[in-house]
Amino acid sequence: MRVTATLDSRAAMSLAPEWARQHEALGFDTLRVAEAEHNPFTPLTLVAEHTERVDIGTGVAIAFARSPYVMASYGWDLQQYSRGRLSLGIGTQVRAHNERRFGVPWSAPTERLREYIAVMRAVWHAWRTGEQPSYEGEHYRFTLSSYRFNPGPIEYPDPPLLLAAVRPRHTRLAAQVGDGVLWHPMMSRDYRDTVLMPALEEGARRAGKDPRDLVIGGGGFVCTARDQAGLAAQLGEARRTLAFFGSTPAYQDSIRLAGFDEEAALLHRLSIEQRWAEMAKLISDDFLERFAIVATWDELPARMAERYGGVNSEVSFDPQIENPDDAAHAREVIERLRAIPARGEIEPPSFAP
Repeated sequence: MRVTATLDSRAAMSLAPEWARQHEALGFDTLRVAEAEHNPFTPLTLVAEHTERVDIGTGVAIAFARSPYVMASYGWDLQQYSRGRLSLGIGTQVRAHNERRFGVPWSAPTERLREYIAVMRAVWHAWRTGEQPSYEGEHYRFTLSSYRFNPGPIEYPDPPLLLAAVRPRHTRLAAQVGDGVLWHPMMSRDYRDTVLMPALEEGARRAGKDPRDLVIGGGGFVCTARDQAGLAAQLGEARRTLAFFGSTPAYQDSIRLAGFDEEAALLHRLSIEQRWAEMAKLISDDFLERFAIVATWDELPARMAERYGGVNSEVSFDPQIENPDDAAHAREVIERLRAIPARGEIEPPSFAP
């Protein structure tokens, strides 16, 4: 099992170099930067600059806020600069954020994302070969290039493309046209196993792929701390996070499948009314346990093995390091997490449609 860490989306860009050096030294396999309060590409460039071994990636960058040509350009430059260590995690976000936050049109997200990925690959092909592009789709067009705007080939493979997903359509698409899926954490195990895994396997079959070759990450929140006192201090923020994401209609299928229909409806209504402080009170212990792993560092590997063993190819661990003892402890946890069997290493569970 590969072990990933994600830079706190609230962190100032100036903190990225030290965070990157520290987490590479801890032994992580991949370091990601999300797009939330800040854009992911500038701090990710600093992560690439201040590391040597660890893979890097976006987790995730918002696709439709940028044209596929622009996204391909970011990926090409970062893949070259990181010496082939990049994977691009890409997600659509929901309609309201596209239209009302990013100020871009919204249309047919699944088919549009399919074309988006095709254009990115066409751009990279044109830059690698010098051939003239000829992509014409319903949503995107790429038919113009010249030597002046072609950065030329790089000595590394195209960056893997990992698609964010919370529903079957994008999970199926990730398996078909992408190199893997990064599931949203607002997800119960039942929803993953009964709804999303069959979709992933179907998408892989349609594309003639072995599902075991796909990157599979995400699928649940992780609330962890070094000891019980630290864990207790984090539970309030965990409930607020679950309430925030649980209020989004696109994520509520998983909540309803878990039996929290009333909570799903009320969370959405309270979010519209901007009553954020009240929403966390709706997240019961049972709700928390269904959608998050709540464990100390020492408990975490066993809990993750139970939930992700034989299913995921990677798991996430974001330790807060305050002293050398914390660092030594975190290294031990990372080694135990890496020992969890990944998908393809053991016979996976059966996921019936």
